[in-house]
Amino acid sequence: MQFTPPLARLIEQFQKLPGIGPKSAQRMAFFVLGMKRDEVQAFADAVIDAKDKVKNCSRCYHLSANDPCEICVNDRRDGNVICVVADSRDVIALERTREFKGRYHVLTGLISPLEGKGPEQLSIRELISRIPDEEIHEVILAINPTIEGDATVLYLNNLIKPLGVKVTRIAFGLPVGADLEYADDVTLTRAMEGRREV
Repeated sequence: MQFTPPLARLIEQFQKLPGIGPKSAQRMAFFVLGMKRDEVQAFADAVIDAKDKVKNCSRCYHLSANDPCEICVNDRRDGNVICVVADSRDVIALERTREFKGRYHVLTGLISPLEGKGPEQLSIRELISRIPDEEIHEVILAINPTIEGDATVLYLNNLIKPLGVKVTRIAFGLPVGADLEYADDVTLTRAMEGRREV
């Protein structure tokens, strides 16, 4: 079907978003056309405002409108423990649990030779410099158990261990409510490896 050019451009822009296919992009475009003009303006202003103001924190690389970010300046957090994550979405997920009381370091990606991402494209150098500067006692690696994640963990472990700092990795295994019979071999193996005393 042929769309009028302004509508076609809007659909095309929505399709650039991750996980949005042609039908979803069309639904979103038609929804926007049904909004009041001031609502559309507020939506567009929010997108531009976020793009202009949200940057990486110069210390931990978490996305924030403040530099240093809100987590880095919070003196109630344990400044001697850093949780290393791939991106800011992981910080948000961990913060939802309200369990971790230390600080973070966002790598801004994972080592992935196929995507042309090596250690020099990540904020690894900055992480290593934080360890002596902030007297870090433990580095927690909260990185997904993928090929890229495992390669990044191995690389970081080889850099951090010689500094005499405790390096841990979060446990992976079965989600709450899952049945053992439906779990894959890798998940079951990780669940066994990550077991703890009760």
